[in-house]
Amino acid sequence: MRIRIITLFPEMFDGPFGTSIVSRAVRDGLVEITTHQLRDYTTDRHRTVDDEPYGGGAGMVMKPAPLADAVDDLKINARDAGEPEPRVILLSPQGRRFDQATAMELAARDSLILVCGRYEGVDERFIDASVDEEISIGDYVLSGGEPAAIVLVDALTRLIPGVLGSEESAPSDSFASGLGGRLQGPVYTRPAEWDGRHVPEILLSGDHARLERWRQEQSEARTRERRPDLMEPQTPKSRTRDHQAGDGDTGQ
Repeated sequence: MRIRIITLFPEMFDGPFGTSIVSRAVRDGLVEITTHQLRDYTTDRHRTVDDEPYGGGAGMVMKPAPLADAVDDLKINARDAGEPEPRVILLSPQGRRFDQATAMELAARDSLILVCGRYEGVDERFIDASVDEEISIGDYVLSGGEPAAIVLVDALTRLIPGVLGSEESAPSDSFASGLGGRLQGPVYTRPAEWDGRHVPEILLSGDHARLERWRQEQSEARTRERRPDLMEPQTPKSRTRDHQAGDGDTGQ
């Protein structure tokens, strides 16, 4: 998988992507992540990427031309590398809510372009012309799309075959298909007794069939207690677009 990130702050990705699972995935050649400075696609000597909003209002709006030029250039790079057409994703609070199903969908792709917005928003014309989908990591506003891009990349990278040490890890995570989209139940490790608290006896039984039933029961009970909304079928609010109108403010 190849992930290209358009950002005003490439240095924000050095720490998160230089350690742990994402770093190992890059080292092992399972994913390639590159950051691209948006100011490199400006044409004026001040390297301007934003301007005042038409009609007045607070803040600044990201200009469409540098963003579109960046996306076009990265698409050419992808074609030259023999990759499929990248899916262009704008991290935006206006977007489809990111969840495990979305992570699985994106992890199956070969090529992504992530656009990190800043300021008050992104000129709508760029979104209409160049963005395939807007994605939000939650109902709150960030200072920019970079933290959201880090979350997205981490979540989908661990789903790529060969990234995790155990192929059984991802399906047993909370929200994963192996749990039917429910929360993971409680987990324990050695010692069997700590501070007067004991590991449930069934975990020491060695009865795999009973253990599996217990884990499913615990998963269901915990989900009903903490996230009852996950027990009911949900109709996702989609912000997937085939170059149709959408919302332009930016933050995640």
